[in-house]
Amino acid sequence: MPRITIGFGALLIAVGAIAYIATAFASWTALIPAFLGAVILVAGLIGLKSQKIGIHVALAVAVLGLLGTSMNVLQLGALIAGTAERPTAVLTSAITFALLLLYVVLGAYSFVSARRWKTAEA
Repeated sequence: MPRITIGFGALLIAVGAIAYIATAFASWTALIPAFLGAVILVAGLIGLKSQKIGIHVALAVAVLGLLGTSMNVLQLGALIAGTAERPTAVLTSAITFALLLLYVVLGAYSFVSARRWKTAEA
């Protein structure tokens, strides 16, 4: 799971960097996915040494990121209709939300698998 965490962190950093470039370097908020990705990437690196701590921190950050991006994701219909005030923000938030949701699902699956493995071993 630490390598998956590092990969998702790198993807989020790329999403943030692309969004920042797409906004012509005008909005620092376009870098929010990159900031989330940096924290998740560092937690993944910590997870290489201490998997329990690093992955728990990364999943907590991912859940907070899901909550933070959910407001813009709700405006996805306005983006499709062409009436969104900040289309880049809505699109970036939707991509970030999807990546974080996938990461949380993979993390939950990993925890359930580890729990089953421990009980089967005992």
